[in-house]
Amino acid sequence: MITQDKRLLGGVAGAVLLAAIGGFSVARYTAEPSPEAQKTENAEEGTVAHADNLAMTEEAIGKAGIAVEAVRAGGLGSEILAQATVTAAPAGEAIVTARAGGAVTQVFKRLGDPVKAGETLAVVQSRDAAQIAAERTAANAKAALAQKNLARERQLYEQKVSARVDYEQAQAEAVAATAEARRAQVAASAANITRDGGGAIVASPISGRVTAESVTLGAFVQPETELFRVADPSKVQIEAAVGPTDAQRLAPGDRAVVELPDGRTIEARVRAITPGLAGDTRSATAVLDVRGSLQPGLAVRVRLLPSRGEASNAIVIPDEALQTLEGRDIVLVRTKQGFRARNVTIGQRSAGRVEISSGLKPGDMIATKNAFLLKAELGKGAGEEE
Repeated sequence: MITQDKRLLGGVAGAVLLAAIGGFSVARYTAEPSPEAQKTENAEEGTVAHADNLAMTEEAIGKAGIAVEAVRAGGLGSEILAQATVTAAPAGEAIVTARAGGAVTQVFKRLGDPVKAGETLAVVQSRDAAQIAAERTAANAKAALAQKNLARERQLYEQKVSARVDYEQAQAEAVAATAEARRAQVAASAANITRDGGGAIVASPISGRVTAESVTLGAFVQPETELFRVADPSKVQIEAAVGPTDAQRLAPGDRAVVELPDGRTIEARVRAITPGLAGDTRSATAVLDVRGSLQPGLAVRVRLLPSRGEASNAIVIPDEALQTLEGRDIVLVRTKQGFRARNVTIGQRSAGRVEISSGLKPGDMIATKNAFLLKAELGKGAGEEE
Protein backbone atom coordinates (compact mmCIF):
# COMPACT_ATOMS: atom_id res chain seq x y z
CA MET A 1 0.00 0.00 0.00
CA ILE A 2 2.78 2.34 0.93
CA THR A 3 4.63 1.48 -2.24
CA GLN A 4 1.53 2.18 -4.32
CA ASP A 5 1.04 5.60 -2.64
CA LYS A 6 4.65 6.48 -3.36
CA ARG A 7 4.15 5.62 -6.97
CA LEU A 8 1.05 7.80 -7.15
CA LEU A 9 2.81 10.70 -5.47
CA GLY A 10 5.77 10.33 -7.80
CA GLY A 11 3.48 10.40 -10.84
CA VAL A 12 1.66 13.51 -9.64
CA ALA A 13 4.93 15.29 -8.87
CA GLY A 14 6.31 14.42 -12.29
CA ALA A 15 3.20 15.76 -13.99
CA VAL A 16 3.40 19.01 -12.04
CA LEU A 17 7.10 19.41 -12.90
CA LEU A 18 6.45 18.70 -16.56
CA ALA A 19 3.62 21.23 -16.63
CA ALA A 20 5.85 23.84 -15.01
CA ILE A 21 8.59 23.27 -17.55
CA GLY A 22 6.05 23.44 -20.37
CA GLY A 23 4.56 26.64 -19.01
CA PHE A 24 8.03 28.24 -18.75
CA SER A 25 8.78 27.33 -22.33
CA VAL A 26 5.50 28.80 -23.59
CA ALA A 27 6.07 31.96 -21.58
CA ARG A 28 9.64 32.31 -22.92
CA TYR A 29 8.49 32.12 -26.53
CA THR A 30 5.35 34.24 -26.20
CA ALA A 31 6.46 36.98 -23.83
CA GLU A 32 8.01 40.22 -25.07
CA PRO A 33 11.81 39.94 -25.09
CA SER A 34 13.46 41.92 -22.35
CA PRO A 35 15.57 44.97 -23.17
CA GLU A 36 18.63 43.05 -21.99
CA ALA A 37 17.89 40.20 -24.40
CA GLN A 38 17.33 42.63 -27.24
CA LYS A 39 20.67 44.27 -26.57
CA THR A 40 22.56 40.98 -26.55
CA GLU A 41 21.18 39.26 -29.64
CA ASN A 42 23.04 40.06 -32.84
CA ALA A 43 25.30 42.38 -30.80
CA GLU A 44 28.18 41.95 -33.18
CA GLU A 45 26.09 43.15 -36.15
CA GLY A 46 24.49 45.98 -34.16
CA THR A 47 20.94 44.85 -35.06
CA VAL A 48 18.03 43.63 -32.95
CA ALA A 49 14.87 42.44 -34.74
CA HIS A 50 11.46 42.16 -33.10
CA ALA A 51 8.11 42.09 -34.90
CA ASP A 52 8.13 44.99 -37.39
CA ASN A 53 10.86 46.94 -35.59
CA LEU A 54 14.55 46.57 -36.25
CA ALA A 55 17.00 48.28 -33.91
CA MET A 56 20.17 49.13 -35.79
CA THR A 57 23.13 51.34 -35.03
CA GLU A 58 24.47 53.98 -37.39
CA GLU A 59 27.68 51.99 -37.69
CA ALA A 60 25.80 48.87 -38.73
CA ILE A 61 23.78 50.83 -41.29
CA GLY A 62 26.98 52.18 -42.80
CA LYS A 63 28.67 48.78 -42.91
CA ALA A 64 25.64 47.22 -44.61
CA GLY A 65 25.68 49.93 -47.29
CA ILE A 66 22.04 50.84 -46.71
CA ALA A 67 20.99 54.11 -48.40
CA VAL A 68 18.21 56.28 -46.97
CA GLU A 69 16.11 58.72 -48.99
CA ALA A 70 13.32 61.17 -48.15
CA VAL A 71 10.08 60.60 -50.05
CA ARG A 72 7.99 63.38 -51.56
CA ALA A 73 4.55 63.63 -53.11
CA GLY A 74 4.21 63.30 -56.88
CA GLY A 75 3.06 60.43 -59.06
CA LEU A 76 4.87 58.78 -61.93
CA GLY A 77 3.29 61.32 -64.30
CA SER A 78 5.10 64.15 -62.51
CA GLU A 79 8.56 62.63 -62.98
CA ILE A 80 10.79 62.74 -66.03
CA LEU A 81 13.39 59.98 -66.12
CA ALA A 82 16.41 60.75 -68.28
CA GLN A 83 19.90 59.47 -68.91
CA ALA A 84 22.58 62.04 -68.23
CA THR A 85 26.31 62.62 -68.15
CA VAL A 86 28.47 64.50 -65.68
CA THR A 87 30.46 67.21 -67.48
CA ALA A 88 32.87 69.86 -66.31
CA ALA A 89 31.34 73.28 -65.68
CA PRO A 90 32.70 76.15 -67.80
CA ALA A 91 34.90 77.27 -64.90
CA GLY A 92 35.73 73.71 -63.88
CA GLU A 93 38.00 72.68 -66.76
CA ALA A 94 41.03 74.36 -68.29
CA ILE A 95 43.03 73.65 -71.43
CA VAL A 96 46.67 74.48 -70.73
CA THR A 97 48.67 75.44 -73.82
CA ALA A 98 52.20 76.47 -74.68
CA ARG A 99 52.38 80.27 -74.83
CA ALA A 100 55.52 80.21 -76.95
CA GLY A 101 57.09 77.72 -79.36
CA GLY A 102 60.10 75.71 -78.26
CA ALA A 103 61.42 72.51 -76.71
CA VAL A 104 59.92 71.07 -73.53
CA THR A 105 62.79 71.00 -71.02
CA GLN A 106 60.93 70.18 -67.79
CA VAL A 107 57.73 68.31 -66.92
CA PHE A 108 56.48 68.47 -63.34
CA LYS A 109 53.00 66.90 -63.55
CA ARG A 110 51.55 63.76 -65.05
CA LEU A 111 48.10 62.33 -65.66
CA GLY A 112 46.02 62.23 -62.47
CA ASP A 113 48.31 64.47 -60.42
CA PRO A 114 46.69 67.17 -58.25
CA VAL A 115 47.56 70.77 -59.12
CA LYS A 116 46.92 74.20 -57.63
CA ALA A 117 46.01 77.37 -59.47
CA GLY A 118 49.20 78.99 -60.80
CA GLU A 119 51.31 75.86 -60.25
CA THR A 120 53.93 75.10 -62.93
CA LEU A 121 53.22 71.99 -65.01
CA ALA A 122 56.10 72.24 -67.49
CA VAL A 123 58.73 74.62 -68.91
CA VAL A 124 59.32 75.31 -72.61
CA GLN A 125 62.73 76.63 -73.62
CA SER A 126 61.98 79.11 -76.38
CA ARG A 127 63.70 81.65 -78.61
CA ASP A 128 60.39 83.49 -78.76
CA ALA A 129 60.38 83.70 -74.98
CA ALA A 130 63.94 84.98 -74.96
CA GLN A 131 63.03 87.68 -77.51
CA ILE A 132 59.98 88.73 -75.47
CA ALA A 133 62.14 88.93 -72.35
CA ALA A 134 64.73 91.02 -74.18
CA GLU A 135 62.06 93.40 -75.47
CA ARG A 136 60.75 93.81 -71.94
CA THR A 137 64.20 94.64 -70.62
CA ALA A 138 64.85 97.16 -73.41
CA ALA A 139 61.45 98.79 -72.99
CA ASN A 140 61.95 99.17 -69.25
CA ALA A 141 65.37 100.76 -69.84
CA LYS A 142 63.92 103.23 -72.38
CA ALA A 143 61.12 104.15 -70.03
CA ALA A 144 63.57 104.81 -67.21
CA LEU A 145 65.73 106.98 -69.48
CA ALA A 146 62.71 108.91 -70.72
CA GLN A 147 61.65 109.66 -67.13
CA LYS A 148 65.14 111.02 -66.37
CA ASN A 149 65.09 113.23 -69.49
CA LEU A 150 61.65 114.48 -68.51
CA ALA A 151 62.85 115.41 -65.02
CA ARG A 152 65.86 117.26 -66.45
CA GLU A 153 63.79 119.16 -69.03
CA ARG A 154 61.27 120.15 -66.36
CA GLN A 155 64.05 121.57 -64.21
CA LEU A 156 65.57 123.49 -67.14
CA TYR A 157 62.18 124.83 -68.17
CA GLU A 158 61.42 126.01 -64.64
CA GLN A 159 64.80 127.79 -64.59
CA LYS A 160 63.89 129.32 -67.96
CA VAL A 161 66.98 127.81 -69.52
CA SER A 162 65.22 125.68 -72.17
CA ALA A 163 62.14 126.35 -74.28
CA ARG A 164 58.70 125.01 -73.47
CA VAL A 165 58.69 122.93 -76.65
CA ASP A 166 61.64 120.90 -75.38
CA TYR A 167 59.81 120.19 -72.12
CA GLU A 168 56.67 119.10 -74.00
CA GLN A 169 58.75 116.88 -76.28
CA ALA A 170 60.29 115.17 -73.25
CA GLN A 171 56.79 114.62 -71.82
CA ALA A 172 55.60 112.94 -75.02
CA GLU A 173 58.69 110.70 -75.16
CA ALA A 174 58.20 109.65 -71.52
CA VAL A 175 54.54 108.73 -72.12
CA ALA A 176 55.43 106.69 -75.23
CA ALA A 177 58.27 104.88 -73.46
CA THR A 178 56.07 104.05 -70.47
CA ALA A 179 53.37 102.66 -72.78
CA GLU A 180 55.92 100.52 -74.62
CA ALA A 181 57.26 99.18 -71.33
CA ARG A 182 53.72 98.32 -70.24
CA ARG A 183 53.08 96.50 -73.53
CA ALA A 184 56.28 94.50 -73.20
CA GLN A 185 55.40 93.59 -69.62
CA VAL A 186 51.94 92.36 -70.62
CA ALA A 187 53.44 90.27 -73.44
CA ALA A 188 55.93 88.72 -71.02
CA SER A 189 53.20 87.99 -68.50
CA ALA A 190 51.01 86.39 -71.16
CA ALA A 191 53.88 84.14 -72.19
CA ASN A 192 54.73 83.30 -68.55
CA ILE A 193 58.40 84.08 -69.11
CA THR A 194 60.82 82.50 -66.62
CA ARG A 195 62.98 84.70 -64.40
CA ASP A 196 66.07 84.12 -66.49
CA GLY A 197 64.06 84.98 -69.62
CA GLY A 198 65.02 81.86 -71.52
CA GLY A 199 61.81 79.87 -71.24
CA ALA A 200 58.06 79.97 -70.92
CA ILE A 201 56.27 78.51 -67.88
CA VAL A 202 53.25 76.29 -68.56
CA ALA A 203 50.98 76.85 -65.52
CA SER A 204 47.47 75.77 -64.61
CA PRO A 205 44.89 78.57 -64.23
CA ILE A 206 42.70 76.47 -61.88
CA SER A 207 43.07 73.94 -59.09
CA GLY A 208 42.11 70.34 -59.74
CA ARG A 209 43.65 67.25 -61.31
CA VAL A 210 45.36 66.59 -64.62
CA THR A 211 42.81 64.74 -66.76
CA ALA A 212 44.79 64.72 -70.02
CA GLU A 213 48.41 65.30 -70.97
CA SER A 214 50.03 65.28 -74.38
CA VAL A 215 53.54 66.48 -73.60
CA THR A 216 56.84 64.66 -74.03
CA LEU A 217 60.11 65.75 -72.53
CA GLY A 218 62.35 67.21 -75.26
CA ALA A 219 59.59 67.52 -77.85
CA PHE A 220 59.27 70.75 -79.85
CA VAL A 221 55.86 72.39 -79.52
CA GLN A 222 54.26 75.21 -81.45
CA PRO A 223 52.61 78.21 -79.75
CA GLU A 224 49.07 77.48 -78.46
CA THR A 225 49.63 73.71 -78.57
CA GLU A 226 47.50 71.90 -75.98
CA LEU A 227 49.75 70.22 -73.41
CA PHE A 228 47.47 69.50 -70.44
CA ARG A 229 43.84 69.49 -69.36
CA VAL A 230 42.97 70.20 -65.74
CA ALA A 231 39.52 69.61 -64.21
CA ASP A 232 38.11 70.55 -60.83
CA PRO A 233 35.72 67.73 -59.74
CA SER A 234 33.88 70.12 -57.42
CA LYS A 235 32.84 72.31 -60.37
CA VAL A 236 30.71 70.04 -62.51
CA GLN A 237 27.29 70.07 -64.12
CA ILE A 238 24.98 67.35 -65.39
CA GLU A 239 23.58 67.32 -68.91
CA ALA A 240 20.39 65.29 -69.30
CA ALA A 241 18.74 64.47 -72.63
CA VAL A 242 14.96 65.04 -72.55
CA GLY A 243 12.31 64.79 -75.24
CA PRO A 244 10.71 67.88 -76.78
CA THR A 245 7.43 67.39 -74.86
CA ASP A 246 9.18 66.95 -71.51
CA ALA A 247 11.42 69.95 -72.22
CA GLN A 248 8.36 72.19 -72.38
CA ARG A 249 7.38 71.12 -68.85
CA LEU A 250 10.75 72.05 -67.34
CA ALA A 251 11.79 75.45 -66.04
CA PRO A 252 14.96 76.80 -64.41
CA GLY A 253 14.91 76.06 -60.70
CA ASP A 254 13.02 72.77 -60.96
CA ARG A 255 14.23 70.10 -58.56
CA ALA A 256 15.98 66.93 -59.71
CA VAL A 257 17.38 63.80 -58.09
CA VAL A 258 20.57 62.26 -59.45
CA GLU A 259 20.90 58.48 -59.12
CA LEU A 260 24.56 57.45 -58.97
CA PRO A 261 25.85 54.02 -60.07
CA ASP A 262 26.67 53.08 -56.46
CA GLY A 263 23.02 53.54 -55.41
CA ARG A 264 23.41 56.95 -53.74
CA THR A 265 21.22 59.88 -54.68
CA ILE A 266 22.04 63.58 -54.60
CA GLU A 267 19.91 66.68 -55.07
CA ALA A 268 20.25 68.95 -58.12
CA ARG A 269 18.52 71.91 -59.72
CA VAL A 270 17.71 72.68 -63.34
CA ARG A 271 19.80 75.67 -64.43
CA ALA A 272 18.81 75.88 -68.08
CA ILE A 273 17.13 74.02 -70.94
CA THR A 274 18.51 74.34 -74.45
CA PRO A 275 16.04 76.18 -76.70
CA GLY A 276 16.73 73.90 -79.69
CA LEU A 277 16.82 70.16 -80.31
CA ALA A 278 19.93 68.18 -81.17
CA GLY A 279 20.00 67.24 -84.84
CA ASP A 280 20.98 63.59 -84.29
CA THR A 281 18.84 62.71 -81.25
CA ARG A 282 16.01 65.24 -81.63
CA SER A 283 16.20 65.88 -77.90
CA ALA A 284 16.80 68.92 -75.74
CA THR A 285 19.44 69.18 -73.02
CA ALA A 286 18.61 70.05 -69.44
CA VAL A 287 21.64 71.43 -67.61
CA LEU A 288 21.64 70.71 -63.86
CA ASP A 289 23.65 72.37 -61.13
CA VAL A 290 24.83 69.85 -58.54
CA ARG A 291 26.92 70.11 -55.40
CA GLY A 292 29.69 67.72 -54.52
CA SER A 293 32.58 66.11 -56.33
CA LEU A 294 31.66 63.94 -59.31
CA GLN A 295 33.90 62.54 -62.00
CA PRO A 296 33.36 64.20 -65.41
CA GLY A 297 32.21 61.63 -67.94
CA LEU A 298 30.25 59.59 -65.39
CA ALA A 299 26.93 58.26 -66.73
CA VAL A 300 24.01 58.74 -64.31
CA ARG A 301 20.21 58.68 -64.32
CA VAL A 302 18.21 61.71 -63.20
CA ARG A 303 14.65 62.13 -62.04
CA LEU A 304 13.42 65.57 -63.05
CA LEU A 305 10.46 66.98 -61.14
CA PRO A 306 8.97 69.69 -63.37
CA SER A 307 7.02 72.53 -61.83
CA ARG A 308 4.49 72.11 -64.63
CA GLY A 309 4.05 68.42 -63.91
CA GLU A 310 0.80 66.62 -63.18
CA ALA A 311 -0.51 67.14 -59.65
CA SER A 312 -0.65 63.92 -57.61
CA ASN A 313 -0.59 62.96 -53.95
CA ALA A 314 0.94 59.56 -54.71
CA ILE A 315 4.48 58.92 -53.58
CA VAL A 316 6.98 57.27 -55.91
CA ILE A 317 9.86 55.16 -54.59
CA PRO A 318 12.52 52.94 -56.20
CA ASP A 319 11.56 49.33 -56.81
CA GLU A 320 14.36 48.16 -54.51
CA ALA A 321 12.79 50.01 -51.56
CA LEU A 322 9.61 47.91 -51.79
CA GLN A 323 9.84 44.57 -49.97
CA THR A 324 7.47 41.68 -49.22
CA LEU A 325 7.29 40.27 -45.69
CA GLU A 326 4.85 37.49 -44.76
CA GLY A 327 2.72 38.31 -47.78
CA ARG A 328 2.64 42.05 -47.03
CA ASP A 329 4.03 44.86 -49.18
CA ILE A 330 6.26 46.87 -46.85
CA VAL A 331 8.69 49.77 -46.86
CA LEU A 332 11.41 50.14 -44.20
CA VAL A 333 10.99 53.56 -42.60
CA ARG A 334 13.91 55.08 -40.67
CA THR A 335 13.33 55.60 -36.94
CA LYS A 336 15.50 56.87 -34.09
CA GLN A 337 16.34 53.29 -33.09
CA GLY A 338 16.70 51.85 -36.59
CA PHE A 339 13.92 50.91 -39.00
CA ARG A 340 10.26 49.95 -38.88
CA ALA A 341 8.35 47.94 -41.48
CA ARG A 342 5.31 49.85 -42.67
CA ASN A 343 2.53 48.30 -44.74
CA VAL A 344 1.89 50.10 -48.02
CA THR A 345 -0.50 49.93 -50.93
CA ILE A 346 1.19 50.02 -54.32
CA GLY A 347 -0.04 51.46 -57.60
CA GLN A 348 1.47 51.48 -61.07
CA ARG A 349 5.11 50.74 -61.90
CA SER A 350 7.39 52.19 -64.54
CA ALA A 351 11.12 52.24 -65.27
CA GLY A 352 12.22 50.86 -61.91
CA ARG A 353 9.85 53.10 -59.96
CA VAL A 354 6.63 52.25 -58.12
CA GLU A 355 3.80 54.44 -56.87
CA ILE A 356 2.68 54.16 -53.24
CA SER A 357 -1.02 54.92 -52.91
CA SER A 358 -1.10 54.75 -49.10
CA GLY A 359 1.16 53.98 -46.17
CA LEU A 360 3.76 56.72 -46.63
CA LYS A 361 3.67 60.47 -46.25
CA PRO A 362 5.97 63.17 -47.66
CA GLY A 363 9.11 63.56 -45.59
CA ASP A 364 9.37 59.93 -44.47
CA MET A 365 12.92 58.60 -44.62
CA ILE A 366 13.00 55.13 -46.18
CA ALA A 367 15.68 52.55 -46.93
CA THR A 368 16.37 52.19 -50.65
CA LYS A 369 19.64 50.50 -51.54
CA ASN A 370 20.11 47.12 -49.77
CA ALA A 371 16.67 47.35 -48.15
CA PHE A 372 16.39 43.57 -48.64
CA LEU A 373 19.02 43.12 -45.91
CA LEU A 374 16.68 44.77 -43.40
CA LYS A 375 13.79 42.58 -44.56
CA ALA A 376 15.97 39.50 -44.03
CA GLU A 377 16.72 40.57 -40.46
CA LEU A 378 13.02 41.11 -39.79
CA GLY A 379 12.31 37.70 -41.25
CA LYS A 380 14.76 36.15 -38.79
CA GLY A 381 13.05 37.93 -35.89
CA ALA A 382 9.62 36.75 -37.03
CA GLY A 383 10.85 33.17 -37.37
CA GLU A 384 12.31 33.19 -33.85
CA GLU A 385 9.06 34.50 -32.36
CA GLU A 386 7.02 31.83 -34.11
